Amino acid sequence: MLIIGCGDVGLRVARQLPPQVRVLALTSSIEKMPDFRASGIMPLSGNLDQPATLRRLAGLATRVIHLAPPPGEKLPDWRRDPRTLALLRALRLRGLPQSMVYGSTSGVYGNCDGDWASEVRAVNPHTPRAQRRVDAEQQLRFFGRSSGVRVHTLRIPGIYAPDRESGTPRGRLLKGTPVLQPADDVYTNHIHADDLARACLAALWRGKPQRVTHASDDTELKMGDYFDLAADLYGLPRPPRVARSSAQADLPLLLLSFMSESRRLDNTRLKTELRLRLRYPTVASGLLEG
Repeated sequence: MLIIGCGDVGLRVARQLPPQVRVLALTSSIEKMPDFRASGIMPLSGNLDQPATLRRLAGLATRVIHLAPPPGEKLPDWRRDPRTLALLRALRLRGLPQSMVYGSTSGVYGNCDGDWASEVRAVNPHTPRAQRRVDAEQQLRFFGRSSGVRVHTLRIPGIYAPDRESGTPRGRLLKGTPVLQPADDVYTNHIHADDLARACLAALWRGKPQRVTHASDDTELKMGDYFDLAADLYGLPRPPRVARSSAQADLPLLLLSFMSESRRLDNTRLKTELRLRLRYPTVASGLLEG
C-alpha cells in the first residue's frame, strides 16, 4: 500500500493494517522519515510539486490512498490541482494499482442552505480550494475510467479527535472565539479521525469504481450548538454568540468561509455500500473519548 499525504489520518490508516501489508509513504521531509520507520512505514523521498521525483512510484503498490491536498492559490491556474496530475502521470508509467482512494472535501458542494446533500448532488464550489478539489476529483475519475483502476472518492467534512493536533474545539473555546447567533448559524458535519481511517480502508477494498461516498458521521448540529456541546463536556464557558454582520468584521476570512456554508451530509452509502459501522457515530461520543 502506498500512502500519499501521510499525515495524521495516513498514520492511523497504517496502524489499522495487518502486519503482512507492506506500507510505503511519500514524503518530502527528511525529518519525518525516522517516525515513519518507527511506525513500520517505508518512507519514499519525493515531492508532488516536483514531478521528476515521482517516477519511482510507478508499479510499487497495488493499492494507493491519496490524502495530499492541492497547493495554495499562487498558481497560474488556481482552479487546477497539479499535484494530483503529477501523481497520476507517475502511476501510469507502469504497473497500475488495483484500487485507489482519494480524500476530497465536502466543500465541493458549496452552500446548500442547510439542505441534505447526497453524493448525486451537483458540485458547486464557492472557494478556490474547493474548486481545486473538484478538479482533482475529475482527474481521478478520468484516470479510473481510462485505466481500469478502481478509484473511489471520499468527501470528508471536519475531522476531529482528542489525540489529533488541534483536533477538538477546546483551544477555540479557551480563546473565547465567538460563534454565530442561532438565526445566522450553519449546519456542520464531522468525522472522527479513526473512523475516517477505517473509511479509507473500506473504500480501498469495498468501494465501487468511480464512486463517491460521504465520510461523515450521524451528527446533525449547527456550528454554535457543536461548540456549546463541547464546552459543556469540557466544563468550559460556552462561546459568545454574534450576528453575522459582527462576525464579518471580527473573525478571520478562513473561519468566515466555513460559517458561510451550511449543509447536512447523507451518509447512507458509507453504511450500506462500504458497510462501515462507526465507532464514534456522533461528536458527543467522540469528544468524550478524550
